[in-house]
Amino acid sequence: MTTTTAPARAAGEFRIGGTLPVVRLGYGAMQLTGPGVWGDPADPDEAVRVLRRAVELGVNFIDTADSYGPVVSEELIRKALHPYPDDLVIATKAGLTRQGPSVWTPVGRPEYLRQQCEMSLRHLGLEQIPLYQLHRIDPQVPVADSVGELKALQQEGKIGHIGLSEISVDELLEAQKTATIATVQNLYNLSNRSAEALLDHAAAHNIGFIPWFPLATGELSKPGGPLATISQQHGASPSQLALAWLLHRSPVMLPIPGTSSVAHVEDNIAAAGIELSDAEFEALAAAAKA
Repeated sequence: MTTTTAPARAAGEFRIGGTLPVVRLGYGAMQLTGPGVWGDPADPDEAVRVLRRAVELGVNFIDTADSYGPVVSEELIRKALHPYPDDLVIATKAGLTRQGPSVWTPVGRPEYLRQQCEMSLRHLGLEQIPLYQLHRIDPQVPVADSVGELKALQQEGKIGHIGLSEISVDELLEAQKTATIATVQNLYNLSNRSAEALLDHAAAHNIGFIPWFPLATGELSKPGGPLATISQQHGASPSQLALAWLLHRSPVMLPIPGTSSVAHVEDNIAAAGIELSDAEFEALAAAAKA
């Protein structure tokens, strides 16, 4: 495939764990559910079309979790894409339980994580999950116990690589005493760079950084704002510019914009072809902090 037929590939490639190649602009499947990330989507057929269109456009990295729905997102991915393309990398997560819409409770007990891994394998129709992430650290469970169970699953061939979500540098270092951590996933975008220290640490050690909620543009995208101005110069949307900024920020950055609309997934993926100058990158970074 070329960047003409598969425009996502213009974002370049990153190798998770040094061995697993993914196109750097992926797709996050959280929005393929009902309100509050609970239940079925309003339009399940459109959800299937979104997934298929993302892959058609060159996306080969899809991020989901057992708690999205729960289960709904994983099952939609299987319905839309199984049997999977050889190069498709599906990342899922365990460690958050659901008691209703917008309610999330961490559970990191080893026996629970093992159960959820087995269930995700079944729901996704996989023999091995390429990237399995601890969705949250459970304050009631030692990190070594939770990550140790993921390492055991990895040694059994049920997990390819291990990732962590919403962690600090210190928590990452603690987890690395038990297992090799291939990726981290934290809130990060042009407007919210609270995970800057973790990103810098990840970049220094070739650990993939997956920013969730990558499209928070807010005031920046209003008429006359920096996103709106520079996006007009590029003939692009503010959302595309926000994604281009992330891709420019670091070679380990793996944005996963999510949407339940085919039109939006096409718009997001077009961001891979936008190249910001260093001056434009710095201008946007400064404006977001102002």
